[in-house]
Amino acid sequence: MARGHAARRQHLTPDAQIEGRHPVLEALRAGRPLRKLVVARGSAARSLQRLVGEARRRGIPVQEVETAVVDRLARTRSPQGVIAYAAAHGVVGLEDLLGRAKSRGEAPFILLLDGVEDPGNLGAILRSADAVGGHGVVIPQRRAAGLTPAVAAASAGAIEHMPVAQVPNLSQAIERLKADGVWVIGADPGAQQILYDAALRPPIALVVGSEGRGLSRLVRERCDALVRIPMHGETASLNVSVAAALVLFEVRRQMRAGETRTP
Repeated sequence: MARGHAARRQHLTPDAQIEGRHPVLEALRAGRPLRKLVVARGSAARSLQRLVGEARRRGIPVQEVETAVVDRLARTRSPQGVIAYAAAHGVVGLEDLLGRAKSRGEAPFILLLDGVEDPGNLGAILRSADAVGGHGVVIPQRRAAGLTPAVAAASAGAIEHMPVAQVPNLSQAIERLKADGVWVIGADPGAQQILYDAALRPPIALVVGSEGRGLSRLVRERCDALVRIPMHGETASLNVSVAAALVLFEVRRQMRAGETRTP
């Protein structure tokens, strides 16, 4: 990343609870500073005991309380007997994502979200973006989900590894990417071109729309091209997190195919 780890903490969200065994474990693995762990007393779960042992090895205080106390403190529905308290998740700038790609010697592979408001969807999208090896996710500052505990839980730990850039204007961010030679592709059910017929290789930025309205007019007009996911049943559309995963993995598939054909 262009300005290092500190850049990821430049702008902070107010929430600082990480809940659930896997998200807490990923936070530990990522080296995120944790103030303390609160765990359910008497749990025999091996995964929870491993968390406690890892936290103590890192000098992180562990407070054991009754399960009812953990449930009362939780902001999500399934804390799984553990809550970690940490510095709030930070967002970065668009330049940081481009810098991350450059530092790896790779062409940019970025996902932009045009007003995704459901925390569960955002968390699932972060998980998919991390799974394909993307360089980051871009979200707008207004009318969109932020990096809340619910997003962290839904990401299953991916939020610790996938940088999120928050921008004041998504259309301007698209123009900035295009000026840097990044091909911007929007996913739109009304597009003429089918996803699998398009050439989708980095440098690329994929854009998916909100849960209800899809891509906004201004964002759609600024895309270099639009593609649609072919639907063969009676269902007219897909959940935004599912649609994002499909287009992300199609890019990864085409990247792999290109590598395979290279002498």
